Amino acid sequence: MWVAVDAMSAEQGYETVMAGTAMAVRELGAKVILVGDENVMARLLQSYPDIRPNVRLVHTDQVVTMQEHPAMAVKTKKNASVNICARLVRDSEAVGFFSPGNTGATMAAALSNLGRLPGVKRPAIATPIPREDGRANVLLDAGANVDCKSEYLVQFAIMGEVYAREILGVINPKIGLLSNGEEEIKGNEQTLEAFQKLKKLPYDFVGNVEGRDLFGTGKPVDVIVCDGFIGNIVLKSLEGLAKTIFNILRTNIKASPLATAGALMLKPAFMAVKNRMDYASYGGAPLLGVAGITVIGHGSSNAWAIRNAIRVTLEFAKNDVLFRIQENIRRYG
Repeated sequence: MWVAVDAMSAEQGYETVMAGTAMAVRELGAKVILVGDENVMARLLQSYPDIRPNVRLVHTDQVVTMQEHPAMAVKTKKNASVNICARLVRDSEAVGFFSPGNTGATMAAALSNLGRLPGVKRPAIATPIPREDGRANVLLDAGANVDCKSEYLVQFAIMGEVYAREILGVINPKIGLLSNGEEEIKGNEQTLEAFQKLKKLPYDFVGNVEGRDLFGTGKPVDVIVCDGFIGNIVLKSLEGLAKTIFNILRTNIKASPLATAGALMLKPAFMAVKNRMDYASYGGAPLLGVAGITVIGHGSSNAWAIRNAIRVTLEFAKNDVLFRIQENIRRYG
């Protein structure tokens, strides 16, 4: 099973993409199609002779940048790297694709080249959120749809349940609806309607959950459903909070010789926290609901993130997640 990787869109450059690809080939036995400047990739590949049989290179000189309008760029740049990746999946040359580039462009390329799964009204970005116990919750939608109807949220719950079960390994995922209070009467018109519909699903719906439940410290939950407007704000807020906490710690540690000495002793604990919160461990966020495996990566994806994005793509294919989503949408959506 070949996985297509949008090497040209990576902020960290081709060297990082090649290093992550090498890890995926050596550790996972993956087969990878790299899309980008063939001359650059071929030169870098010379340093990894052992992975050469498992790597294909596809050339293009077009890329969608972060500054461009995603939908317009995908439409006008037919040979943009992200478009080629999506077409490789469409033409069954790859089981799925990963792009660490423009999120909007990745969504546009997936929808225009692959379309939606039958019955899916809107695709959703599913993002893993690290929990206190070392596992992860999945939050969706994390930004694909800023305006949602209640029926969209129901479908997000259905798709998130499949993802949590098949990829995160949760036996009986608990589903929660993100709101401004746990009580059934709390929420806006959209969430109030969604609550009543979610109760009818044959899943373990735990009702409304609040922001504190995201990390496993409150009501037990595995799948957290919201619209993309709220979901994206939540994610960006978490990123900013994490950076702020580590920056404050760093500043205060440097300000005191005693704190510096203590920090050296606590370094393993600090690293454990950092690793648990590291997005790279999850590789990327799958775009659920499109008719082809699509994984969206962070713009600054490092080699470990790229390796894990390839892993997630393969897991989606091996567990036949798209078919399972399609069947559950047909039954319950």
